[in-house]
Amino acid sequence: MSDTTGDPHFFGYGSLVNRQTHSYDNPRAARVTGWHRAWRRSPHRALCYLTAVPDSADYIEGLIASVPSADWGALDQREHAYARVALGSEISHDGGDLDVAIYAIAPGDHLPPTEENPVLLSYLDVVVQGYFREFGLDGVTHFFETTEGWNAPILNDRSDPIYPRAQMLSAEEIALVDEGLSRLSAVVKERDETGLSLERMRGTGA
Repeated sequence: MSDTTGDPHFFGYGSLVNRQTHSYDNPRAARVTGWHRAWRRSPHRALCYLTAVPDSADYIEGLIASVPSADWGALDQREHAYARVALGSEISHDGGDLDVAIYAIAPGDHLPPTEENPVLLSYLDVVVQGYFREFGLDGVTHFFETTEGWNAPILNDRSDPIYPRAQMLSAEEIALVDEGLSRLSAVVKERDETGLSLERMRGTGA
């Protein structure tokens, strides 16, 4: 692991919690108070993804990691539908005095989920796997219970993932995803039920 002293850090709360989706140094658990997660679409993506929304009564657990030499280019491209926002005293971690930024959809681009903008099950799988490995069952439960927007349709692409950073899940991890969706009465649809173009959805991963 390289020396990350002085490097800025990002705070991940979706797919970036899953260390298998990136190779950034110095990953560690962190918490941001005054925000919660929500499923949202934006004008810049065909699909619905997680974003962070200000909320004084809630908090988000996630992962921070360093961005070597403040080279944000690759992350900015990966998170192209989001704005990068500097965090202050609302973030807590054991990494000392660090500059940390969070990616969130700009307020003017927040749009609610629709039938034409589903959540990819392969993306949700990645997020839940990350929370389970970092925070255990309690972290997964908190993720499901505190994320807003489960009225969004879930597109079952698990057997042929559309999400470009899809991961292999254990049977236990798959069960955690499926049980969480069932508790929330989320609607999971097969591809042939949506009528959406596969080409439209490819290459839209966060």
